[in-house]
Amino acid sequence: MPLRLAACVLTLAALVGGCGGGTPAASPPGGSGTTPAAPTGSPSGSVVGAPSQPAIQIPKGLDEAIAKANSHAPTHVSDGPDRRVLGADASWPQCPEGMGIPQKRSKGAPLPTAAARFVVLGLTNGPSFTPNPCLADQVAWARSRSLLVSAYAVVSWPAPATLAQVKDAGPYDGSTRLGALHNAGYAAAAYSLKTMRTAGLDVPGVWIDVEPVPDFDWSGNTGENAAVVEGTARGYRDAGLQIGYYSVPSLWKRVVGTWRTGGAPEWRAAGETSMATALARCAADWSFGGGQAVLTQWIEDQRDRDVTCPGQGGRLGRWFTRVQP
Repeated sequence: MPLRLAACVLTLAALVGGCGGGTPAASPPGGSGTTPAAPTGSPSGSVVGAPSQPAIQIPKGLDEAIAKANSHAPTHVSDGPDRRVLGADASWPQCPEGMGIPQKRSKGAPLPTAAARFVVLGLTNGPSFTPNPCLADQVAWARSRSLLVSAYAVVSWPAPATLAQVKDAGPYDGSTRLGALHNAGYAAAAYSLKTMRTAGLDVPGVWIDVEPVPDFDWSGNTGENAAVVEGTARGYRDAGLQIGYYSVPSLWKRVVGTWRTGGAPEWRAAGETSMATALARCAADWSFGGGQAVLTQWIEDQRDRDVTCPGQGGRLGRWFTRVQP
C-alpha cells in the first residue's frame, strides 16, 4: 500500500536533467507509424519555469502524487510459459517535431513497428521535472494497437534552485546534504507519477533511466548522484510500484560509481547492434547494479528495439499492463 506522507506543498523554480544524447538509446527512437497529435493535457499544479526554459506544471503536493498513485488499478497481465517477446520504447523524440523544452525538442521520429508486442513509454522530456509533451497521445496510440505498456523516466541532477525548493519536500532529513538530494529524487518521482496518471497510464512498475545527461549533467560526486537516484526509487516504491533500472555498466559507473541497487531488475542497453548481441547482455556479467536482466535493447534501422531476456517472457505482468480502449 502507498505510504501517506505529511502534506508538503511543492513549488519548483528550475528545470533539471537530460535524456539520451550520445548514449545507448536513452532517448529512444521507435519504429514505423504515424506520430501522435499534440498532447491533450499536462500535470496539474503550480506553473513555474526558468527564464531559459518553458513553464511547466508541478504537482501541488507529494502526498497527493504518491498516496493517490494507485487510484486506478492497471489491467492484470497473467503469467504464462517463457517465450521471447519483441517490443520497443518511445518517448519525446516520437512527438511531432519541435515540441518540448528548448534543449530537447522532439524529432517527429516514427513509432514502433508492427513487430512490437510491447512498448515502454518515456515519462520525461529528457530531464527530471519535464513531461513527455505527447505522452497522452502515445498512450492512446498504444491502446489502439492493444499493446502491452510499461514506463520509464530519466532521473537527473537537481539544479541549485530546484534543490533549494525541494530539499525538505520528502521523507528524508533535508537539513543534510544527502537528505536534501534524496528528497530531490523523491520529488522527481512524484512529478513523473503525476505526469503518468494525467496521461491515463497505469502500470505496475517504472524503469529508472540512469546515465550521463547532456546539457543537464550529473555532479562529479558519485555518492551524491546515487542519493538522487535512491530517492527516486523510494518515491516509486512508496507509490506501490515495482522499480528497475536502465543503463550500461560504463555509464552507470560514471554516474553513481560502485553503488548497488540491492538486486533491482535491469533493462540493459546494447547500442547500435543486433538482437543477438543485445540478448548476450542478459548474461550476469553485464549487470551494472547487481540485478537480473529483464529486458535488453538495441538500435536497428534508427529505431530502438527491445526483447525479453530468457526466463522473463512469461512474467510480463510485473512490468506491463494492457491499456484498454
